[in-house]
Amino acid sequence: MSQAITSMPPLRDVIAQHDLRATKKLGQNFLLDLNLTDKIARTAGNLSGINVFEIGPGPGGLTRSILQNNPNHLTAIEFDKRAIAALQDLKNVTGDDIFTLIHGDALAQDLTKLSDVPRAIIANLPYNIATPLLIGWLSQIRKDQNAYQSMTLMFQREVAQRITAQVGDKSYGRLSVLCQWLCDVRLCFDVPASAFTPPPKITSSIVHFKPRILNNDDPDFKNIEKITAAAFGQRRKMIRTSLKEYKEYFKAVSLDETLRAENISPKKFIELAKILNL
Repeated sequence: MSQAITSMPPLRDVIAQHDLRATKKLGQNFLLDLNLTDKIARTAGNLSGINVFEIGPGPGGLTRSILQNNPNHLTAIEFDKRAIAALQDLKNVTGDDIFTLIHGDALAQDLTKLSDVPRAIIANLPYNIATPLLIGWLSQIRKDQNAYQSMTLMFQREVAQRITAQVGDKSYGRLSVLCQWLCDVRLCFDVPASAFTPPPKITSSIVHFKPRILNNDDPDFKNIEKITAAAFGQRRKMIRTSLKEYKEYFKAVSLDETLRAENISPKKFIELAKILNL
């Protein structure tokens, strides 16, 4: 299969044949450097025996790299009809047993119902839906830590920095807390704008997520969402103001009321959510 994939037409030819010009409306920026897509696929680790999902494959650069790393199965979800047509030749080369192509909205898909475990997600996410997709997958991980073995995802660098930011960093916020509570997160490498067609106005970054083993008494996902929304919604205010409705519980978890949200660790947010039992 690997030889059949490498003998396929260049991605630029595929784009031209199917008039697959990237559109801003769909948040599309195509990654055509196969050395780079190979690097992303390798960053995900050994895919043998893994059921992999890709979101927004476009002309199929990353798709080719994933398939050459021999996953058990790859399911690609694409909203753009033009890309579905462009990927058909790749599907013909690999066969239905290995590659499933779904035309649809990734936000409306429950990936856990589309394949058995172990599952992984590898994707150059469309910028305009990247965060909602991530929040949905994190919610699934909270319900079942085996929902995904790993996620290797591309974001705008600004979003990647928010995901991996440490307490006190300028970028530290709700997304930092949610991600670092549920996963070990690693900022792997940046992808320059010049690597894309068309080049976006920003730099992108690859982030690798590995779900963590949680304690039995960890709070529900919605509880952490509620507390962090309140705290970071008024991030410049002390928590005695932003979290005033929970003030009576600060002492129990050793929280200084003069702190701001950006100075509170994910662990402390979790402790507060536990004691509140919302």
